[in-house]
Amino acid sequence: MTSFDPILIIGAGAAGLACANYLHRAGRAVVVLEAADAVGGRIRTDVTPEGFRLDRGFQILLTRYPEVQRLIDYGALNLKAFRSGAVTRLPDGRETTLQNPLQQPSAALSALTSPVGSLTDKLLIAKLARQVTQQTSEDLLARPSTDTLTCLRQYGWSPYIIDTFFRPFFGGIYLDRNLTTASNFFEFVFQQFVLGEATVPALGIQQIPEQLAARLPAGAVRLNTPVEAVHGLQVRLQNGEILTGSAVVVATDGDSARNFLPQLAHQPATTWRKTTCTYFAADKSPGHGDRLLRLSSVPDGFAHNIAFLSDVSPDYAPPGKALISVNTQGEHSLNEMELVAQLRTELTTWFGSDVATWQHLRTYHIEHALPVYVAGQPPYQELKLAEGLYRCGDWTAYPSLNAALATGRKVAETLLAS
Repeated sequence: MTSFDPILIIGAGAAGLACANYLHRAGRAVVVLEAADAVGGRIRTDVTPEGFRLDRGFQILLTRYPEVQRLIDYGALNLKAFRSGAVTRLPDGRETTLQNPLQQPSAALSALTSPVGSLTDKLLIAKLARQVTQQTSEDLLARPSTDTLTCLRQYGWSPYIIDTFFRPFFGGIYLDRNLTTASNFFEFVFQQFVLGEATVPALGIQQIPEQLAARLPAGAVRLNTPVEAVHGLQVRLQNGEILTGSAVVVATDGDSARNFLPQLAHQPATTWRKTTCTYFAADKSPGHGDRLLRLSSVPDGFAHNIAFLSDVSPDYAPPGKALISVNTQGEHSLNEMELVAQLRTELTTWFGSDVATWQHLRTYHIEHALPVYVAGQPPYQELKLAEGLYRCGDWTAYPSLNAALATGRKVAETLLAS
């Protein structure tokens, strides 16, 4: 090993690419090793022969994420925004719209008169909005935590608004409708929705890692290059090739990292939230272009949240077609055919008989969607494993793109300071 050896980064997801970008900016040579056929990790978009853009799971970019603001060129992504708020289907079949009066003052009256919660419930939302905007994101993440459900109850919200708004909305954000996720993360996410917008890149979520990869020198990212083992500053590839770096950064998911890092063998395995994303194509959008997310608070349903993505970004669908994303969180025992049939039944009660004509495009079962983040868990785990050996990724922090980018930056800064 010499000081001229590149820093080897294993994994071209958001964390690895962020780390590589910061190092490259500072003049350090990097080589990013990626087992898949494209960059992005979990942030991937598939394009069908017809021209539909299918993100692998419903994913959004929150524009006020501090780390995203540091690193991402929003203009180049041509971001398309959802309207702030959501349409909720209540257990009795009624539909109500709750918009964010802090971002849309004209919606204040409808927010106050919406049947989702009492006036007291809505005033408490405004109170928390004021509180979280007076603190930094890092301060919120550093706060002592309980689980989200306990936090909501202690704050004073009624069981009704918890079940009809918080459970479907925030449960959908962190794939946990039981709301066992740590309350400091809830407050952090709440802040992002108050201050910023929920968006998608016009051409799909994979444009984010593609942008980061494009900033690196030609040949710096090696695709279809799975790693077999890490020994000190040497990385052995599955094809037998051995690479030596001035440092090694493991930016894979936690399970993959454990496979070739003996330093992690004594640590508990990463636990994951699961989700299923089912895409349909239609001749017209039942969202009528309003760009609002649909939430279901109906108990025991499978259609948890619905997004009309082509209403937000027309490029997600070919001309004359609409793209609909239906998301089911957690475990279920249905196979793909059974799930699609069940979703059609539920969606017909909401959107009418046209649902029978929707074309099923694809279903993604995502076993490792988000790492579990519970009360008492630190917002950042130790990123340095040994001299010259580091790790990064949201599994070492909290479940979000912001965490992935932050841990990549922190590792780069540590390397540059050494």
